[in-house]
Amino acid sequence: MGKDRNGSFGWLLSQSGERKGKFTLSVILAAFSMVCGIVPYYFIAGIVRDLLSGNTDKRAYIINCVIILALWLGRSLFHALSTANSHLATFHTLAVIRKKALDKLSKMPLGDVIARPSGALKSTIVERIDSIETTLAHILPEFTTGIGAPVIILIYAFVINWKLGLAALITVPIGLACYALMMFGYEENYGRTVRATKALNAVTTEYINGIEVIKVFGKAQSSYEKFASAAKESAASFVDWMRKRNVYMTFAMVIMPATMLSVLPIGGIMTMHGTISTADFIAQMDTIVTEVRNIIDAPEMVRPDKLTKTLKGGDIVLKDVRFGYADKEILHGISMTIHEGDFIALVGPSGSGKSTVARLIASLWDADSGSISYGGVDMREIPLDECNQRIAYVSQDNFLFDMTVRENIRLGRQSATDKEVEDAAKRCGCHEFIMGLEKGYDTVVGTSGGHLSGGERQRISIARAMLKNADIVILDEATAYTDPENEAVIQRSVAKLVEGKTLIVIAHRLSTVKNADRLYVIKDGNIEEQGTHDELLAKGGLYSSMWAAHISAKDGEDDV
Repeated sequence: MGKDRNGSFGWLLSQSGERKGKFTLSVILAAFSMVCGIVPYYFIAGIVRDLLSGNTDKRAYIINCVIILALWLGRSLFHALSTANSHLATFHTLAVIRKKALDKLSKMPLGDVIARPSGALKSTIVERIDSIETTLAHILPEFTTGIGAPVIILIYAFVINWKLGLAALITVPIGLACYALMMFGYEENYGRTVRATKALNAVTTEYINGIEVIKVFGKAQSSYEKFASAAKESAASFVDWMRKRNVYMTFAMVIMPATMLSVLPIGGIMTMHGTISTADFIAQMDTIVTEVRNIIDAPEMVRPDKLTKTLKGGDIVLKDVRFGYADKEILHGISMTIHEGDFIALVGPSGSGKSTVARLIASLWDADSGSISYGGVDMREIPLDECNQRIAYVSQDNFLFDMTVRENIRLGRQSATDKEVEDAAKRCGCHEFIMGLEKGYDTVVGTSGGHLSGGERQRISIARAMLKNADIVILDEATAYTDPENEAVIQRSVAKLVEGKTLIVIAHRLSTVKNADRLYVIKDGNIEEQGTHDELLAKGGLYSSMWAAHISAKDGEDDV
């Protein structure tokens, strides 16, 4: 614990890279600013002495005044330059940290990302990283002034009169006591505010994203109570902390000018000698940096930067694959072979592990044990970029960004022309509804595609995947929100688009995958059955009963 905390400030500076020199320059300029701010008092004292002694040499007074003016101008200039350099370096550093955090999310296993509340992630990546600005841009250069100015003034007081110097230190014990009492329980109290703020962010995000469900199912009251409770706890964490420490803080701040003479120099010396950690000296920064580092230092999917082995064909082979979330194993030794160009379907009861298999093949997670290979090479030896280029994955909850329909489809291949985008949409059967939108392909879809229906979002997601032109296409219940008629159109379109490619489909309507080269029936994390549609019906097992239920439900829909 102590070792990690000791490195928080150093870790921050290490992220500044080539801009680290600007921090050093900022401190030097701050020192010049401090000197320019103190020296004028020496000349002012000289002017006062000359006035009291009856000196009438106007030239001497004018020279002293010009020097004082020049020093004060120098103070402002050096302060401005110091602040400019510290802020330039700071915002560069924050940008680097934020980019690393976002890059880390793309390299972490999907399950680890999902396990973190979106509100808490947003709070850390946006607000918490922003709050580091005060430490780097202000405290770092101003620390020089905070130490130097009181020390110089104290030395000057001793030079003038040693009794005056001792008098300046009289309040130090009282100030130290007040400061210690003010900081008592800091970690516990500040930690509570951090947890409360993260919880409030998470609940707020959940409340906003789920407002439709809340309204439809009449959960407004209970959901609001959950939000209100989080808001109250957030407020109480700050109020209780301030109430406990307000008196001590007031006295500490009143006596702070004298207290700083001892606290800053001694604290700085102890920090440099390792007696206390930098993070103990600047405790708030440690909590924030630790929270950010929990993301940046989180385990990621270990993959090489370059593909060093030759892929032989495009077969996908799973051997005794086991995978679980937290302490619960979901897949119990899955083995299957998917030949290049095959149409494979994964079917089974809800929650059986079908989507988990698909996500493992798509390299969104790594298996806990066993192996998954592509072209004879273990997936863990294939760079993530290579996997992303070769695999197109479409789920039932595919996300659309708050930009135009055209740009959402173009995400499949950034270099695609407008014509190629529209051709992909036509082949996926969504050109007509797009042209019916207010601005056609230039219609902004809204946050998460909120201006479109679920079926429309899915069809655009499929068009995006098709534009990618990947070797492997995985459709994870990608037509779940589509009505049967449009689903059939999409399936026919997809069938044409994936000719010669490997197609892996998870479907809730068995009729759409009955022509698959092989169906894998998954139940409770195990492969229950496998074979063609006819072979599985002949077995009279789980698939046969599922098919009978599907046909019965379909007949019911037709009757309606």
